[in-house]
Amino acid sequence: MIDQPKKLAFFLPNTFTALNLACGFASIIMSWNGQFYNASMILLLGAIFDSVDGRVARMTGTQSQFGEQFDSISDVVSFGMAPAFLVYNCFFKELGRLGMVISFIYLLCGALRLARFNANIEKVSSDYFQGLPIPTAALGLVGYVLLSLEFSTIRDLTPITAIYVVLYSILMISNIPFYSFKNSSWVKTHKKRVLAIIFLVLAAIFTYEQLMIGVLIGAYVIGGLIYFITHKGALEDVFLWKNENENEEDS
Repeated sequence: MIDQPKKLAFFLPNTFTALNLACGFASIIMSWNGQFYNASMILLLGAIFDSVDGRVARMTGTQSQFGEQFDSISDVVSFGMAPAFLVYNCFFKELGRLGMVISFIYLLCGALRLARFNANIEKVSSDYFQGLPIPTAALGLVGYVLLSLEFSTIRDLTPITAIYVVLYSILMISNIPFYSFKNSSWVKTHKKRVLAIIFLVLAAIFTYEQLMIGVLIGAYVIGGLIYFITHKGALEDVFLWKNENENEEDS
């Protein structure tokens, strides 16, 4: 019989996952009502909850298949459906069916990204993400929405907005490796500097969130693309697809 502390430990990470799901649901309701700022910021809160649940599970030793599947389902809502609904209501509503298609492309690519992650979780190096993570893509859309609220002329740039949304969609299902910082030796040896950088980033977001969220996500994406282009040869074997192919040939 599982003791009470163990039950509570198992319940804790799933609580953060449920809070992430609640943020996604609330964002959908808010964007439906035209509250684009609130809908964007609550997705940022959802991303924070999403970053916590896995760490809590590892700290308490309560990782489980249930937790992984629950997390993925929550991510589809919070970082797939909610951002797609947000950009549709904010930018593409007047485009009719075309706007629906553009928004759905993002949702579809996000769901495919999560399905591929679950299928390849034992094959992909933890140092890199295979394609842009869906929470990062969602925050990229959130940053763009917030920027449009600060600079209203962006609302008139519908073709550029459509390209931006489709680009982030494609990056999610691409094979471009984005650095995860999970096993970074620099991070481990410069913990005080990393902590200072985190505080500076949080202070910048708190001070001017309309600009800083989009800038920070854009810098990560552009930096990842530049690193991939300049180190393409060194990154060819980042993912372990070759082992899978060799097994298929031997069978």
